Amino acid sequence: MNTLSFLKDASDPFPAPELALAEPNGLLAVGGDLHPQRLLSAYYQGIFPWFNHDDPILWWSPDPRAIFLPGSVNVSRSLRKYMKKMGWRFTINHSFADVVAGCAMTRQQQPGTWITGEMRLAYQQLHELGRAHSIEVWQDERLIGGLYGLDVGLIFCGESMFHRATNASKAAFVVLHHHLLCHGYKLIDAQVMNPHLASLGARSLDRRSFIELVHRFRDGQALAGCWAPQEVTIAL
Repeated sequence: MNTLSFLKDASDPFPAPELALAEPNGLLAVGGDLHPQRLLSAYYQGIFPWFNHDDPILWWSPDPRAIFLPGSVNVSRSLRKYMKKMGWRFTINHSFADVVAGCAMTRQQQPGTWITGEMRLAYQQLHELGRAHSIEVWQDERLIGGLYGLDVGLIFCGESMFHRATNASKAAFVVLHHHLLCHGYKLIDAQVMNPHLASLGARSLDRRSFIELVHRFRDGQALAGCWAPQEVTIAL
């Protein structure tokens, strides 16, 4: 039977992902810190943090895992038409902190958010190191949607998305997918399946197969200039 690991200090390594608990699904370790190197080490091994405000830091590697393979994302005709009609503007890494703040706002019918102040600071540090990135959706000068995550080689690890207008978060994901496809990425980690992800074409992959893909692509290198702040135009 797998047992939960407790990380006492920065030198404690993560246990192997396959040692994660079956219930709750994927809980692997408790404790440690959110130092950039700890976070990068986690994602490099297919592990991510997820915890509520009053919880200790919890680390996860669920089975199965929700993923997208670039080139297989489902963009419906109606979504394409909607995006074209709205005339939104799309950018990369123009307003990272604002995107994270949008994602951290309490969702309707939820008592709180897992994107705590500590988490926001940690991912801001990763952004300043050039490892965490955002996609922004603009209506004129108003930020109406976006998403953020971080890159590990040729893998993009999605963290969260938000919208203030219908379909804006889906549009952000369409832009992300287009951008990753153009720059040689091989895998999008979406963590845990939900109806929203499924509608975009996410598939469930068993943990062993997911970790194999992580090992295959985590040391790859994307095309130069991939994450320079820029405006993005996509054909719809």
